[in-house]
Amino acid sequence: MPINGVTSINKKLPRLFKPNIRLYFMMLIAFAVSTFFIGDYYRILAGVQIVIVIFLAIYSRVAAKRRTAKLLEYLESISDSMDLTMRETPLPLVIYSSETGSIIWASDMFISISNLHDPFFELNIADLIPDFSWDWLLSGKNECPDIISIGDREYRIYGNIVSSEREYFAMNYFFDVTDYARTNKEYTDSRLIFTILTIDNYDELLKGMSEKDKSVLLSNIDEKISIWAGGKDGYLCKFDRDRYFYLFEERHLGEYIDEKFSILDTVREEVGADGVHATLCVGIGMDGDSPNENYRFASLGVEMALSRGGDQAVLKNKYGFEFFGGHSPLLEKRTKVKSRIMANAFGELLADASKVYVMGHKTADFDSIGAAIGVCCIARSKRREVRVIVQSKNNPAQSLIDLALSASEYRDVFISEQEAILEADSKTLLVVVDTTRPEQVESESLLLSCTRIAVVDHHRRAADYIQNAVLNFHEPHASSTSELVTEMIQYLVDNESILRIEAEALLTGIVLDTKGFTMNTSSGTFDAAAFLRRIGADGAAVKKHLQSDIQTATGRYALMRGAYIYRDGVAVSSSEEKASRISIAQAADELLNISGVVASFVVATDGEDVFVSARSIGRINVQLILEKLGGGGGSQMTAGLQVRGSSVGQVVSDLKTVIDEYFDT
Repeated sequence: MPINGVTSINKKLPRLFKPNIRLYFMMLIAFAVSTFFIGDYYRILAGVQIVIVIFLAIYSRVAAKRRTAKLLEYLESISDSMDLTMRETPLPLVIYSSETGSIIWASDMFISISNLHDPFFELNIADLIPDFSWDWLLSGKNECPDIISIGDREYRIYGNIVSSEREYFAMNYFFDVTDYARTNKEYTDSRLIFTILTIDNYDELLKGMSEKDKSVLLSNIDEKISIWAGGKDGYLCKFDRDRYFYLFEERHLGEYIDEKFSILDTVREEVGADGVHATLCVGIGMDGDSPNENYRFASLGVEMALSRGGDQAVLKNKYGFEFFGGHSPLLEKRTKVKSRIMANAFGELLADASKVYVMGHKTADFDSIGAAIGVCCIARSKRREVRVIVQSKNNPAQSLIDLALSASEYRDVFISEQEAILEADSKTLLVVVDTTRPEQVESESLLLSCTRIAVVDHHRRAADYIQNAVLNFHEPHASSTSELVTEMIQYLVDNESILRIEAEALLTGIVLDTKGFTMNTSSGTFDAAAFLRRIGADGAAVKKHLQSDIQTATGRYALMRGAYIYRDGVAVSSSEEKASRISIAQAADELLNISGVVASFVVATDGEDVFVSARSIGRINVQLILEKLGGGGGSQMTAGLQVRGSSVGQVVSDLKTVIDEYFDT
């Protein structure tokens, strides 16, 4: 049980600063002697002081002996009850102060295993076992959570708190578990790790190459992978033209993690057609209940790596995902085939749905609302009742919502979370746009209530994502979710059925996420924009939607005023003043217009939470950086983070640490 009055101390403080009663008596005597030489009157006072000091010393000595006698009496009573002497107990046993850690008594066995020599008084338990802490005793526990090493042996420690008058002592028993610990370690080290490696840009790499050059390139990649896997007594085989299976023991996993899966960089040295570098996706599965589950974990790792743009390793265990690599810029790997397949599958889902609900992420932006309006266009063309869930009446995309409400087709489309939950049934189709993270959607309750879910998103997938979707149109190489929805519209909706406001909403989402077609663009982006222009989208109207009010603009420039270059073209700006999330994001965008800035991070508060907005125009992956701080989703060039229970200064300090780690690895 916890002991009142016992406080936790730092056992690492030097013994020099520990109180010693002899030191106090010496100081009192020195003070009395100095008083003696002041004058005749003070000599009498000095004599009285010396008498008092002598009396206190005698009393202290007697009290100490009484206390020791009581402790020994207590120990002897335990000894009698155990029918053997404490010193001869077969278990290593030690008693020490629960406040200071000073050893009071130890059994012969403890003296033997710790090389402790009498007298052991004045010694501290931390001097003998540097890694040992007795905080678990003070918190009321009877078993040390860790196995402790003493010499070449391993011990499990049990104990309790005992009292003698007003003092408390810790009593610990040591059980030798060396054989068990070594057996357990060998079992852990010998567990099999399932690994799948795939050349994620196989078609782009070999496109246009002669058969001879293809053979040489693939042979070089095979050799590099074989060298990387060699020396680990593992099993490596190639089971498809672009896929490898690698089985190795867990004892070697730490080496691969320490080197950040160097095979990613090694394979990237191989160059194929048109200067395209070979890239790998590596999925690692471990901690499963069976070999089949480990293989499934490895497959999920590969799927996650591909959904985040490829060229990275993903470790999957029963607790979640861990990411390595992902520093390379995204290359366009999209074709119209996938869009057509997804559009047809989405059309079939709509045909079987009783009603359709659409929602994006919290604090919906133009891409989220634009994509939602695009889905409404598709659902209306299939004659399905459709509703959009919007929680906040004041969000960055309110102008798009107001534009849609001006049309009779959208008069009753935007509803609240509560209305949607009451109206949903077993055949309701829920479409989630512009996010894959459950905690970021407008309504987590509605997400849990619906069994038929379709996801359309362009952000790099985070470790936590919607896993029960019946359709997942996830394309990290796309500029925006509005672009993906526009591609589906071309296969599912006649041009005459698309409203002008719908085309403008989709174009606004594309323009926002591409920063005016300057970032994250591909040929598909311009094709989608051209299609929207042909069916009536007005560029001037789009520009008007993207305008900000005077307060947001002044807030943006106020945030930029404190910006500075931290390192290697990374601009950092922070403010303790409250700022809107729109201003924070826009300030990060504006910093990229400064010469020499390749990435920007803006940190400020919006209420009680601290927000970080990150942007990049170069090879710096801002999503990887913010993931280390608990962020997720986003893309290589755009990411955000919300921190609760912290300060701007602390977040900036943590951010700089992660930036340093990113550049130093």
